[in-house]
Amino acid sequence: MADRFPAILVSKEGEKGQKVERVELGLDDLMEGDVVVEVAHSTVNYKDGLAVTGRSPVVRRWPMIPGIDFAGRVETSEHPDFSPGDRVVLNGWGVGETHYGGYAGKARVSGDWLVKLPDGLDAAHAMAIGTAGYTAMLCILALERHGVTPEAGPVVVTGATGGVGSVAVAILSKLGYHVVASTGRASEADWLKSLGAAEIIDRAELEAKPKPLAKERWAGAIDTVGSSTLANLLAMTHYRGTVAACGLAGGMDVPSTVAPFILRGVTLVGIDSVRAPKADRVEAYARLVQDLDPAKLDALSTHIPFDDVVQACHDILDNRLRGRVVVDIGEGA
Repeated sequence: MADRFPAILVSKEGEKGQKVERVELGLDDLMEGDVVVEVAHSTVNYKDGLAVTGRSPVVRRWPMIPGIDFAGRVETSEHPDFSPGDRVVLNGWGVGETHYGGYAGKARVSGDWLVKLPDGLDAAHAMAIGTAGYTAMLCILALERHGVTPEAGPVVVTGATGGVGSVAVAILSKLGYHVVASTGRASEADWLKSLGAAEIIDRAELEAKPKPLAKERWAGAIDTVGSSTLANLLAMTHYRGTVAACGLAGGMDVPSTVAPFILRGVTLVGIDSVRAPKADRVEAYARLVQDLDPAKLDALSTHIPFDDVVQACHDILDNRLRGRVVVDIGEGA
């Protein structure tokens, strides 16, 4: 039927298990909201992998359609800011966790969660950026606001082959920064250099037991890992440098001391992309259009069909993906 559309549905199975199904739904099956979007593309983020595989309790309402990102066109709207045909993107706001997400042909959401796509950015590229790229831009904006300019010194990016890391490397290099890419995948060194990395370091350098202070190595850092990696970054950051923390792939703990803060004046900035105000989102997307080379975005992106999304969610947790993965669902926007 024309009013039916595909979706990935995650449901509880037993006390601790879950099942993942490809189903057909209708508009009446969707959750509340004042805007219906025809989804063109979604993407695969680390959090999506956790939701689909159940390896971490990301999903907090059952059943759930995962997918924390989507982009497409407004089909119907009762929200004053949007009209049918508007090209929109959504990142965060609990979508894919507490509200049906982007792994479906249509989504009904609050218009307050949507951002209109800026000129020069289509739905496919918006999802090549996704929450990962948008988060990378929020990190870069934070570094800039705290005075970390290209002239201030190198900037290190951890988890550089991942979604946040790869986009951050590409943008920072275009802005003129000397980018140090930290990765555990030495085989991807040439790829990272093609994105703009000036140096590649083994992530093991940042995983050792942290010292309160270490040799100053960089003016700024973007960290997706947390734990000992974040503690080492803080200990190695220049006087009055800044570290933007946005991930916890290595753990939620930070085995550090106050030394970097009170002896070097280092700033640790937390980056939250889920509930960031709309003004910050609009600024981030405007800067992404301006500062992210489309050719590099294409080079760090892979497209997959909708039917491959579940496998891709497993692959991202097993470190078998690099860059960004775009899920093709409907017609382009």
